Amino acid sequence: MNKKIKIIADDKIPFLKGVLEPFASIQYLNYSQINNEVLKDADSLIVRTRTKCDRNLLDGTNVKFIATATIGFDHIDTKYCKEKNIKWINAPGCNSGSVLQYFASALLNIAHKKNILLKEKTIGIIGVGNVGSKIEKFARTIGMNVLLNDPPRERMESSQKFVLLDYLIQNSDIITFHVPLNKDGVDRTFHLADENFFKKFNSPKILINTSRGEVIKTEALKNAVKQKKISSLILDVWENEPQIDNELLNLTDIATPHIAGYSADGKANGTAVCVNQLNKFFNLGLNENWYPEEIPLPNNSIQIVVDCKDKSFQQIIYELVNHTYKIFGDDARLRNSIDTFEQQRANYPVRREFNFYKVKLLNGYKEIENIIKQLGFNLE
Repeated sequence: MNKKIKIIADDKIPFLKGVLEPFASIQYLNYSQINNEVLKDADSLIVRTRTKCDRNLLDGTNVKFIATATIGFDHIDTKYCKEKNIKWINAPGCNSGSVLQYFASALLNIAHKKNILLKEKTIGIIGVGNVGSKIEKFARTIGMNVLLNDPPRERMESSQKFVLLDYLIQNSDIITFHVPLNKDGVDRTFHLADENFFKKFNSPKILINTSRGEVIKTEALKNAVKQKKISSLILDVWENEPQIDNELLNLTDIATPHIAGYSADGKANGTAVCVNQLNKFFNLGLNENWYPEEIPLPNNSIQIVVDCKDKSFQQIIYELVNHTYKIFGDDARLRNSIDTFEQQRANYPVRREFNFYKVKLLNGYKEIENIIKQLGFNLE
């Protein structure tokens, strides 16, 4: 190429700086600075969910390619992009291992705190894509009964393994959301959990949302907690982020600032997808299948030693997961400083996923060894 393409990139996307500079002119900006004016002569845009890629942002610009380093793409006006022949890509599944780790930590901590035996419980998973499928495998691995609801997959696969939403609501002890945000259409998920949703609860349930805040109607959720329809509430996502509802925060058992997918591994995966797709689209000349050379190390030991003597397998898994990720640290930071929601995301501590760690069991046995391997840990 004679002339270098111009790229505008969100300055909070990790592992990106220095990678594309030999092949392109690249400018890093805070998401709040990415506007129509700065995009006038840009060829490409690399963003996160905070940048709304719509007519207001893109009209009259030279942008031909948008990459979002996220699994979600509800911030991209896909109809407008199609109309203007703008190619866009997301990074499906890039942080699914990270969300699994968050989910496992949240659930095991609530179970530990409230003395709940998880293998006696039924979990309802709403949305069974990259993340929901990992949650399903985790739940089955630790012996839980599982109900699945995913209308698009059910239509496509004609499978008997899915259940109706009403059935899931009435027959689950735990409900977890892993759906994209669809504001209209047959698979609308905007305010999927509204007053009518909570009206169907026939017993108090644990509720977990790591998908999108707008999937649950805030007022309906607050009322459900106050009416004791929800025994434990775990929220990583909120309506109107980063301005979150303080009353709702105080009603949660675990509250975090949209960081479920923020492991260093998940971030590296998302950036790699963006770089490789952009390289392919513009034929930049970067080596194929680029991946960050070094992912930072966490400040805990890579080796986890657990003595299994006189411990249930749930207790053992609880100890392993807690070593990799202490969720209450994130919870405390948000509660102590609700106004620094975005800063907490931007300066998130290094967290590594299960497959980074090596497990040494003392007084171990075959069943627990198999479970640990299935969860993705490395067994010494």
